[in-house]
Amino acid sequence: MFIDSIKTIWAESGFIALTWQYFVMIGIACILIYLAIVKKFEPLLLLPIAFGVLLINLPLGGLMGDPTATENGGLLYYLYLGVKKGIYPSLIFLGIGAMTDFGPLIARPSSLFMGAGAQLGISIAFIIATALGFTPQGAASIAIIGGADGPTAIYLTSKLAPHLLPAIAIAAYSYMALIPLIQPPIMRAMTTKKERGVIMKQLRDVSKLEKICFPIIVTILCVLLLPTVAPLIGMLMLGNLFKESGVVNRLSDTAQNALINIVTIFLGLTVGATAAGENFLRPETLKIIGLGLMAFMFSTVGGLLIGKLMYLLSGGKVNPLIGSAGVSAVPMAARVSQVEGQRANPGNFLLMHAMGPNVAGVIGSAVAAGVLLSLFG
Repeated sequence: MFIDSIKTIWAESGFIALTWQYFVMIGIACILIYLAIVKKFEPLLLLPIAFGVLLINLPLGGLMGDPTATENGGLLYYLYLGVKKGIYPSLIFLGIGAMTDFGPLIARPSSLFMGAGAQLGISIAFIIATALGFTPQGAASIAIIGGADGPTAIYLTSKLAPHLLPAIAIAAYSYMALIPLIQPPIMRAMTTKKERGVIMKQLRDVSKLEKICFPIIVTILCVLLLPTVAPLIGMLMLGNLFKESGVVNRLSDTAQNALINIVTIFLGLTVGATAAGENFLRPETLKIIGLGLMAFMFSTVGGLLIGKLMYLLSGGKVNPLIGSAGVSAVPMAARVSQVEGQRANPGNFLLMHAMGPNVAGVIGSAVAAGVLLSLFG
């Protein structure tokens, strides 16, 4: 009787269903967990993504089970609806808006050009991905990795090419985490020490009225121009209005902390849970990872090119390094500009100047996603 019970338990266990794909994905999940905990590569999202990858590759758990195939459906299946419906990325933008200071962008509106220039990688990656045989929807989803904006990449991919979501999400957040490694060599190759050492004058003070009007005006202009971008821009600017109005501190605090933390757990866990071995381990995954890296590098190049142009037009008063912060990884890209500027000139303080292009990049990547969704959705 005891032996029969053991045989029954073994026959119904996940061990009996393990394949080489599952073993590989379990290994990948453990590597991602290591990078999140030990190397601190975007741990707030990489850790739940990695654990989601681990869970879905432990067979027979049924966590992503469809209710049409199982009696009740899996836990993560229902949580994943927030990704499929575009709810989680929009709520994360609400929290990002509540944490963002658009003052540097308002003080120097020309930062918008650097934020726009840093979307260069999106265009180049789209062209190459199309040439490699991806559908326009798939190519657009891969290209948006160049914006260095994880929630936007997830939002667009969930609408256009949900089958590519695991590879694109992991690539997008991995490259965001690797900004301190990827960007500096490009920055040093494209600028001279003299350019990197330029000290910029202090930004003007921005009034409270300007900060309150900014999210309202941006929402009106962007949503009227690109209605498809309403969920992202609308939530981003609502969060910022919570912060700048000064009359809803409880709502602002909730958006910045409790809400964004809860949504980040659900988003990361369910995105990771889409990376089942039989779907993830395909040649196109390697193509996506390579194209994503290329897109990110060209976005850095685009921002730097606009930065160098502004350096020339201003008579050497604008440090071109801040152009690299036009990718929308806030505030990591701005910190990299600060670090490289201080290496060239220890008295250089570029952080607040770089925050202008950095927050412009958040708007730019959302607008780029809206354009792609309008064209191919």
